[in-house]
Amino acid sequence: MDVDLLVLGSGVAGLTAAVQAAAAGLTVGVLTKGELHQSATRWAQGGVAAVLASDDGDSPDAHLADTLAAGAGLCDVDAVRVLVAEGPARVHELIATGAVFDRDAEGLLELAREGGHSHARVVHAGGAATGAEIERALVDAVQRTATVLHEGWFALDLLVEAGRCVGVAALDPSGTRHPVGARHTLLATGGVGQLFSVTTNPEQATGDGIAMALRAGAAVADLEFMQFHPTALHHPAMPRPLLSEALRGHGAKIRDGRGRQFVDELLPRDVVTRAITAQVLEEGGEHVWLDATGLEDFALRFPTIAASLAAAGLDPATDLLPIAPAAHFLSGGVLTDLDGATSRPGLWACGETACTGVHGANRLASNSLLEGMVFAPRVVEAVVAGRDGPRATGAMRSHVGDPEGRPDVVGGRTAQGLPGFPTGPERTADPSKLREGLQRAMTRGAGVLRSAGSLAATEHELAVLAAGAGPPSADPQLEEVRNLLTVGRALLAAASAREETRGSHTRTDFPDRDAARRHRLVFGVSAPAQP
Repeated sequence: MDVDLLVLGSGVAGLTAAVQAAAAGLTVGVLTKGELHQSATRWAQGGVAAVLASDDGDSPDAHLADTLAAGAGLCDVDAVRVLVAEGPARVHELIATGAVFDRDAEGLLELAREGGHSHARVVHAGGAATGAEIERALVDAVQRTATVLHEGWFALDLLVEAGRCVGVAALDPSGTRHPVGARHTLLATGGVGQLFSVTTNPEQATGDGIAMALRAGAAVADLEFMQFHPTALHHPAMPRPLLSEALRGHGAKIRDGRGRQFVDELLPRDVVTRAITAQVLEEGGEHVWLDATGLEDFALRFPTIAASLAAAGLDPATDLLPIAPAAHFLSGGVLTDLDGATSRPGLWACGETACTGVHGANRLASNSLLEGMVFAPRVVEAVVAGRDGPRATGAMRSHVGDPEGRPDVVGGRTAQGLPGFPTGPERTADPSKLREGLQRAMTRGAGVLRSAGSLAATEHELAVLAAGAGPPSADPQLEEVRNLLTVGRALLAAASAREETRGSHTRTDFPDRDAARRHRLVFGVSAPAQP
């Protein structure tokens, strides 16, 4: 395959780019290690945040202010401005593509308020099945185009020639290795929730794109900011069933073991997560409770959640629901400019794989699907316009410099060098045991609460696991573990270097925010920006 644009991943960001690129006349290939519909997007219960009505005084400026507040000083203002300004039109484009969102009796879009939002501006589908509906609409749209689809293919590494990305090396479903060439390659491979034992992410979320970028020397930033969703159902199922923020927006309360409300449910996620974690530790238990008994028409409003609760033997009308934080979303990733260009010419990134600067140190609820919908088309527009490398815009300025010297631009610092990747002569454990050991170590030492001691102990454990992983192989399961180890060790290095508590990064030995550390920690080799 030799195409204009090779898309790696099949979530909202990748499929939006594929649809837009095909419409622009580009030849497009989509390569995904599962089936098209097997992405983290389909698991997203939360909706899409966009200012679609202004009757209640809402505005893009209010959405921008809420996003900046949640991002704890590390958002790129220009990137957020792009998100909130272009978001409404992208939502309407998705509706035109075929996505069906919830509407009231008069046919108007229902708008919900979620944590950190000052207004009700979040659209949902099926109550709490927004991701599944978006995925359905985009898969249908991609299958109607001339896009070349490669399902069951596993991308191993980026192909780089003379400093430029020219495609990937990949395994086909039979395990045979192939070079897959492309004029431009887009990383849209999602997040890395499988680093942790308790996560809302599917088993495919192993950070493959970020790991490939790290190995290829592309700039990667903000890896320490792993957001934990505060209200995952405490249940053996994995990924953990998510009790959507929409429940709290409709009036559900978080209670401790004695039934007392101990936190404002509509504060940003990092604040609620820390409060729940502290309460769990104080009580010596494993969870607190979500009280949704006062919500009317629960099954009608939230049919997906109602079904999950019924399967767990819980009735939200009468039962308090056990909840605990779960790894949910990585705010950092492969560093990009405002058009999705990375520091490697020919390589682009969008969605959770990317660090656009939109989320800063903590993502505002329901901005993630919107980010993919907004920045994927910008990648396509830049490719069509003949772009081939980064500009000094958006989060990329923290790496290549800001010629304007604006005080609202977040600076950058080179992160301490990536740890080496020791390999034993051969594997000493099977992939599933390696993954379990990795997840236990990361959850124990680099989860919601971190310290210098816990991070150092976790790095030692991951170094031992890395040696046991052995050399690169043609086993996709083992390569997923190697990718998790690559990203995990980079996350640990960044978390160790950030000696403060900011957003979703909490250091118990540095409990306060440090104004002197308002900068991104960047791994990778700098590349000159285009004018």
